[in-house]
Amino acid sequence: MVGAADKSDLGRVAIYCGLIAGALLVIAPFVWMVITSLLPMDHIYDMPPPLQWDQLQWGNYTKVFTIIPLGRFFANTVFVTLSVVILRLGVTTLCAYALARLNFPGKNLFFMGMIASMMIPGEVQLIPGFVMMRWFNWLDTYQVMIVPRIESIVHVFLMRQFFLTIPKDLEEAAIIDGCGHPRIIWHVIVPLSKPVLALVALLAFRALWNDFMWPLIMTSSTHLKTLQVGLALINTQQRETGINLLMASNVLSLLPILLIFWLTQKTFVKGIALTGIK
Repeated sequence: MVGAADKSDLGRVAIYCGLIAGALLVIAPFVWMVITSLLPMDHIYDMPPPLQWDQLQWGNYTKVFTIIPLGRFFANTVFVTLSVVILRLGVTTLCAYALARLNFPGKNLFFMGMIASMMIPGEVQLIPGFVMMRWFNWLDTYQVMIVPRIESIVHVFLMRQFFLTIPKDLEEAAIIDGCGHPRIIWHVIVPLSKPVLALVALLAFRALWNDFMWPLIMTSSTHLKTLQVGLALINTQQRETGINLLMASNVLSLLPILLIFWLTQKTFVKGIALTGIK
């Protein structure tokens, strides 16, 4: 019995050591980025880096705003991201409800087609998307940044799977009370689906905040560019600006994502745990 208990403890210690090592590997690049962002250019490659308080260059974070219009890029990214997230939640909820609760001809075939389209890489869709946006005369506008990215088949699938777990007795009771589909969605489905709605919102926010290719291809004006495209501009000017300023701009771009995840991590984990359980 003692030997079995010792083996169990050793196994648990080995698992914890592996998890700690993996966490350190994940955190190490971020720590290096933060340290580099605070160093003067002539001490970037010093080992160990000088971390004395009086040698840290906190002004690197303000200097970034003088190199490129980073404030404008932040504002564009916030506006586009929040607009798409809000619209996506509405459209995705309606589509997922129809696929989970309504019966109409060709529903299964339509759903299978949606799932099959998930196999198409996003990069393949860039050229057809560019041609279509040019036909609409939407290039270099805010609508090209928002409207084409409202739909997400992955998020429709996640919400559909969650809606299937909600008992139909609740809908039948609402129908007896005289509720139509809009009221059922708003008063029954949405209140019970807060975990998956939060999960979809967080996943969409992260993807849109870090998106680079679509804004780069669809916009050309500086006042319409988003944060990730702005960071690429700093990267092209690295010899003039310095790697420390590049790292400072990257830290600033990560702060909103880290803050939102820290505030909503319980809901995020709950949404992943509950989605798909039937």
